[in-house]
Amino acid sequence: MKLTQFAIVLLGSALGLQGIAVYAADWPQYRGPNQDGIAPLGSSLVWPASGPKTVWKAPTQLGFSSFAIAGGKAYTLVNHAGKEACVALDAATGKALWCADADLAKYDGGGDAGGPKGDDGPRSTPTVDDGLVFVFTQGLKLYALNAATGKSVWHHDLIAEYRGKNIHWNNAASAVVDGNLVFAAGGGAGQTFVAFNKKTGALAWKSGSETITHSTPVVATLLGTRQVIFFVKSGLVAVAAADGKELWRFPFPFKVSTAISPVVCGDVVYCSAGYGVGGGACRIAKQGDKFTAQELWKIEGDKLVANHWSTPVFKNGYLYGMFSFKKFGTGPLKCVEVATGNIKWEQPGFGAGNIILVGDKVVALADNGEVVLVAAVPDAYKELGRIKAVTGKCWSTPAFSDGRLYVRSTKEGACLDVK
Repeated sequence: MKLTQFAIVLLGSALGLQGIAVYAADWPQYRGPNQDGIAPLGSSLVWPASGPKTVWKAPTQLGFSSFAIAGGKAYTLVNHAGKEACVALDAATGKALWCADADLAKYDGGGDAGGPKGDDGPRSTPTVDDGLVFVFTQGLKLYALNAATGKSVWHHDLIAEYRGKNIHWNNAASAVVDGNLVFAAGGGAGQTFVAFNKKTGALAWKSGSETITHSTPVVATLLGTRQVIFFVKSGLVAVAAADGKELWRFPFPFKVSTAISPVVCGDVVYCSAGYGVGGGACRIAKQGDKFTAQELWKIEGDKLVANHWSTPVFKNGYLYGMFSFKKFGTGPLKCVEVATGNIKWEQPGFGAGNIILVGDKVVALADNGEVVLVAAVPDAYKELGRIKAVTGKCWSTPAFSDGRLYVRSTKEGACLDVK
């Protein structure tokens, strides 16, 4: 991995206020501390009538990577002079700290839909844990970087080392860390799923003979067992986090691309895809040491509960998210009852962006760069505020840390004060 100085044009001029970083309530990975898009318990935000203050803006060239916030730094992936690169910014000021090249930025046009061509770039999000930044590239290369310097500590190439095979439009999944292990998928037969010691990179286990999708896996404890839930071409497959042994599976259709993460709703798991697939949910049960996944419902098609890559959040029996397929700029935000798939309300005009949940409020980043605050209630759509935060195409997910929102587009990243 090549480390470059950041006095270059890439993120050379960050605009913003000087301040002291507060290392509290990190958002260290894609979709937050628990991978559910939900801010930690007790989190809240304040939205003035005039909208939140923009603390800083900084260029973020190309791609759909989100921010990870940890230890006073904001990490994301960009296209840096033809390379897929991880960059670190000062989370308080937006000042560029370091840039580390990880892979060739070579794509096949999957990100050029829904807007100007040439926006394509890195799709995954860095994961930060215990002084390391884990980067999983479009080419199925997994790096552990020193969080302070960006220098490589260890790396693996899943194609070269584990007979891996990439997919159409290349990898978009992020690495997942739990305890002492970092998980990824993309190896060949018998080793699709891999777990490495996060400190040393030593292989802990490998298992599975599946075809990967663009979905980032989720780690959760279901019925007392810690497990990693992968959303692969055959459907949902859950394996034990400790040893990779398969626990349960839920067959689900695949057409062209599957991209959302599984959403764990107690003992129910929701999944969805576009291209006519639709959405569905299964209930997980356990007898003795045997798990089962029983279908609750499936609704086919793109008009009702289909998610392209916009993963919903779950609160009090309901899913809130951008349920649409290729309705760029117009697709609705919806509230869906997780037990039935019934739509409680919908509001157009969000497109293919993403949302998170802070307290009892949905924070939606529309694909046009607007940040919209909505009450997380099932009775009706209740908008609480909106602001145009960034220019460019936003297929990324907001991050929330210490009273600040971090959002990015294919052109720029921004930090908003909502404390």
